[in-house]
Amino acid sequence: MTLTTSPFDDDHFHEECGVFGILGTSDAAAHTALGLHALQHRGQEAVGIVATDGEQFHAHRGLGHVGENFGAENQSVVDRLKGHAAIGHNRYSTTGETVLRNVQPLFADFEFGGLALCHNGNLTNALQVRQNLVRQGCLFQSTMDTEIIIHLIARSRRRTVVDRLVEAMSQVQGAYALVCLSSEMVIGLRDPFGVRPLVLGRIGEAHIVTSETCALDIIGAEFVRDVEPGELVVIDGDGVRSFFPFRPAPSRFCIFEYIYFARPDSLVEGHSVYAARKAIGAELARESGVDADVIIPVPDSGVPAAIGYAAEASIPFELGIIRNHYVGRTFIQPSDHVRHLGVKLKHNANKGQIEGKRVVLVDDSIVRGTTSTKIVDMVRNAGATEVHMRIASPPTTESCFYGVDTPERDKLLAAQMSAEQMAQRIGVDSLAFITIDGLYRAMGKVKRDEAAPQYCDACFTGDYPIALTDRDGGGATRQLSLLAEAS
Repeated sequence: MTLTTSPFDDDHFHEECGVFGILGTSDAAAHTALGLHALQHRGQEAVGIVATDGEQFHAHRGLGHVGENFGAENQSVVDRLKGHAAIGHNRYSTTGETVLRNVQPLFADFEFGGLALCHNGNLTNALQVRQNLVRQGCLFQSTMDTEIIIHLIARSRRRTVVDRLVEAMSQVQGAYALVCLSSEMVIGLRDPFGVRPLVLGRIGEAHIVTSETCALDIIGAEFVRDVEPGELVVIDGDGVRSFFPFRPAPSRFCIFEYIYFARPDSLVEGHSVYAARKAIGAELARESGVDADVIIPVPDSGVPAAIGYAAEASIPFELGIIRNHYVGRTFIQPSDHVRHLGVKLKHNANKGQIEGKRVVLVDDSIVRGTTSTKIVDMVRNAGATEVHMRIASPPTTESCFYGVDTPERDKLLAAQMSAEQMAQRIGVDSLAFITIDGLYRAMGKVKRDEAAPQYCDACFTGDYPIALTDRDGGGATRQLSLLAEAS
């Protein structure tokens, strides 16, 4: 028997990473572990925490989930991470293979002392910068773009940690939310376009910087505000200081955070993610309503949009597909026969809500279309008389190069087929996506401003706000992977 990654996970955008940092509490590592648990949806491959007591740094990194590394049965691990400050990272790799040497936070001893660093995002000139550094004699220990930042900090002649970091980040391009830990401070930094999320929180006298507000909720912390695009925040014994060291750029927050990535109970850029998804579903119903008997979400990510769709269309909402929440990212695969039945590892039809009915399935996106096909077959086999599919995002026609693991363009179904062709391939009676303007209307905009879009929507439009230096210069084309360079 082989333990293998589920093929049904491959028909979805994969989350990027989650970051968490805290300073000002005696059990900083425990708070960090809890925060990372709340951010588990952003990365399930590996997890790491680095803590400091002001003199020494203590680290633990491991493959797998947060609970497997920092759970109750591993309390001794957390107890060893002593200190008043800590940062942590959940990993889903967009550059670099999944091995222990690629698990963040990274740590290095510099002239000024130790520094740990982790980030969510992707550097789009990583190959170019790495090649230059290698030619100058730098030795790399990982295949991650994040390590480039370490080398750039080491080469800086600036005096302070913050100045060195700023000089390093001025030499890279990309989308990033960065969290660093020195013996004296926690630093948070967001790219000038604000593509990836980062928020500030507080619990008692401790200050926090993290990817989403759900990580604040789990430890009873209050949400203070979003870190602004291009803002650098320094958390130390004096509180929180704010700097804007880079040239301002128009905000282009990733709109897919609202569609799928962020947890529904998070508040992101002033919007409730749950409310945004319901609004997207309602707009989808207005744009592409169809006569039906029941609205059924593809769980779990399609649930809020389906609720909004059902309310707007005045059609009953039912849980016609039940998800098995105890299936992780891997499963035992004893034979090809079982593998081909594998969709039922995660989903099963609730026949009583489907049989004899005209069904509208609501999902957040279609990537390759393989899972959609199996879901539709399952619903038809449960007795649906009609099956219509409505998608709470525009057609995904382009790859993401900003920290989201997406297939290459030729693997994206919408890049190869029209909606009508996709409907035939998937086996539905009709298929419709929300329009790009409809998506913006759901987010409170009149429409997409073609001259100055308010969000990063490159996966739908091909309008990339940050230069793709490596791709356009002949570098790697899928997530700018450093593996080819490192091999």
